[in-house]
Amino acid sequence: MAKFTLADDPHGHVPVLRDRMAELLAPAVEAFGQNAVLVDGTLGAGGHSEHFLTVFPHARVIGVDRDPDALRQASQRLAAFGDRFVAVQARFDHIDDAVADRQGPIFEAAREYCVAGALFDLGVSSMQLDQEERGFSYRGDAPLDMRMDQTGGITAAEVLNTYSHGDLARILKTYGDERFAGKIASAIVAEREREPFDRAARLVELLYDTIPAATRRTGGHPAKRTFQALRIEVNRELEAVENVVPVITDMLGVGGRAVFMSYQSLEDKIVKAAFSKLTASKTPAGLPMDLPGSEPAFRTVTRGAEKADAAEIERNPRAAPVRVRCIEKLRPTD
Repeated sequence: MAKFTLADDPHGHVPVLRDRMAELLAPAVEAFGQNAVLVDGTLGAGGHSEHFLTVFPHARVIGVDRDPDALRQASQRLAAFGDRFVAVQARFDHIDDAVADRQGPIFEAAREYCVAGALFDLGVSSMQLDQEERGFSYRGDAPLDMRMDQTGGITAAEVLNTYSHGDLARILKTYGDERFAGKIASAIVAEREREPFDRAARLVELLYDTIPAATRRTGGHPAKRTFQALRIEVNRELEAVENVVPVITDMLGVGGRAVFMSYQSLEDKIVKAAFSKLTASKTPAGLPMDLPGSEPAFRTVTRGAEKADAAEIERNPRAAPVRVRCIEKLRPTD
């Protein structure tokens, strides 16, 4: 890798574990040489992509995001890298279709030589949280939107105003691990009869009134879990994570690596289970060695899920919950 001095991100968003992500992908980039194409499946503000383009001077990057605002801003930020960077608007589990359908040197290299490496920094980006009007944050009073791609799909307000009590309780419990899911769902159904939900502050007020005071004092912000659950439902985030693992591992060339950064347990469980299946031998139990063609096609690079150290968390508090898993392709797959 080229030498790169760590400095605060001039765009106000410090990429989580930036140097470690480059370290994990470096062997794959070096193995592919001049043909190395990386996929940044969660482009966001472009911080990780900028770092990769800087420290890997021969690599090219396809940046993927469903948010057109993120694509526009990141493309401006990365314009100095010329044709080494291309932005694609898509949900990241559709990256295979995007690469197959597009023309240009980057896409042709990705098709001919396969992808050298990929990064998925899951969840909502700092940039989206900072845009109060998007409705991702419970700390302002914005329209309850929460769509990463605002050109289509259901909004958080529509979820609150149309889902049944049972469905509301299910997503709050499953996606937010909310202890009071049923109680909150009942309050939402009763309150929307008076007036439909449309703004964040009203929902936050309901949550303060519904969640017991003792829990509010010790359990963090009372709206955190509900807002997380709504965001995951609106954007079908877990479905996308489930879908993308087989997509990106199929696109990798031999020696290629894929890295996933998860910030909540549901995402990490999906990645962990998928990696476990990919790295398992297909040889019947009891045989002393792998049968030809039944040996694992992948190996895990990280031991379990890596976490950020204290220095990284101090530099970037958003890194505190991150769990990192990396996988490498060992042989062609069918």
